[in-house]
Amino acid sequence: MVITTNTVASLQFYPTLPHFALPKAGVPAMLRESFPCPQSIAIVALIALSTTVSADDSWPQWRGPNQNGVAQSGNYPVQWDEDSQIAWKKQIPGKGSSTPVVEGQKAFLTSGLNEKNVLMAIDTSTGEIAWQLDLGPDRGNKHKKGGGSNPSPAVDDGRVFAYFRSGDLACVSAADGKLIWQTNLQDQFGEDTLWWDLGSSPMLTDSAVVVAVMQSGPSYLVAFNKETGDVMWKEDRVLDAPEEAAQSYSTPIATTVNNKPAIAVMGADHLTLHDAATGKTIGKLGGFNPTDHKYFRSISSPAAEGDIVVCPYARGESVTAVRMNDLAAGKGTDAIAWFRDDLGSDVPTPAIDNGRVYLVGDGKSSRGTIWCLDLNTGETLWTLDTPKSRISFSSSPLIANDHLYVTGEDALTHVIGPLSSATPTIVASNKLGDDEPFTVASPVPIEDSLLLRSKSNLYRIKGQ
Repeated sequence: MVITTNTVASLQFYPTLPHFALPKAGVPAMLRESFPCPQSIAIVALIALSTTVSADDSWPQWRGPNQNGVAQSGNYPVQWDEDSQIAWKKQIPGKGSSTPVVEGQKAFLTSGLNEKNVLMAIDTSTGEIAWQLDLGPDRGNKHKKGGGSNPSPAVDDGRVFAYFRSGDLACVSAADGKLIWQTNLQDQFGEDTLWWDLGSSPMLTDSAVVVAVMQSGPSYLVAFNKETGDVMWKEDRVLDAPEEAAQSYSTPIATTVNNKPAIAVMGADHLTLHDAATGKTIGKLGGFNPTDHKYFRSISSPAAEGDIVVCPYARGESVTAVRMNDLAAGKGTDAIAWFRDDLGSDVPTPAIDNGRVYLVGDGKSSRGTIWCLDLNTGETLWTLDTPKSRISFSSSPLIANDHLYVTGEDALTHVIGPLSSATPTIVASNKLGDDEPFTVASPVPIEDSLLLRSKSNLYRIKGQ
């Protein structure tokens, strides 16, 4: 169900709803920026073209430039298979499930190889490995879907940042793979206590690379200077969550609160907002686990557009949208824009674009169901079921060229669209030869192509 101001009266029929699901204020319209004239658009376009790296060639971190799973415009492929539209296919040594990131003519990904954490660069023109670097012992392999190299790297201005289950965080030259600096979070701040392999990827601010550690024990958010590796700030994040619910495998996202750079973090039964310059907590919302369920660990990351952040939780059984400015103003549960307890996503992170939220169901009853929701109200705009299958979804959806790309754990990718229509359909279901579980990485746009990492290979799929 959707809970908004108008449905508070019906709450007596839903005794298991979280305590925070009682919004008292209406949902304001989203504030949207617009250019005042065509000349402004032309100026912005010229500025974009003057940069050394094209925006179409950059996917700098998990979920892309804005961490919302949206590609730049392009003529991306819609239909392919093992024998058509494949520019190249490269077997990736070792074990890993990280989504590649891209800068210039290189893609960067991680793998556990010969009991080592390995960061490697792939030439996006040929698929050949340009360089690879060992960055400490591989301490993963607790879960069948991944290992110690699950987090995606991040890349910025010729520097690649990679983080591993061992606690190793390294900054490496994108050009030649030479180590710039390296540290170990567990040596500095305490041992890892996660029950499963690490999933949180590093994220970028203007001056720092930020890592969230959310576990049963010392939990915190920490920022390292991109150039030196020095700690810029550290904010403890010790919250009241029972047992495994205190653990989170989600990735923080960069956002804006009251027109200032901020960071949103989901995990340990709480959403927290932090000042990006200092790490200071500027907003906190609990109540995501009112029954103190011991095993509500979170995997799906939050996603945001404008003032609203969308937070999947409860192992895919709920989604909560929060107005961040209101939360920072201390309004607590009144900051909730809407709440749904009839849908959700446990592992895949939502994609958000143009006031619409796209979620991929991966529960027993919702597996393969796609929902499109209105960002402001939470109302369902449309629902689509992919063909029934025992295969689940761990990859997160990508929005590209008016289509939604949804990849299963067997590397089968459903292309859904056009998203601008009232009733999008599955326009293609694309199978690859490497269909053994588990494909966990998400598709990544590059120029007019897609990069897709399956269990053992990296594919570059050509545009039509």
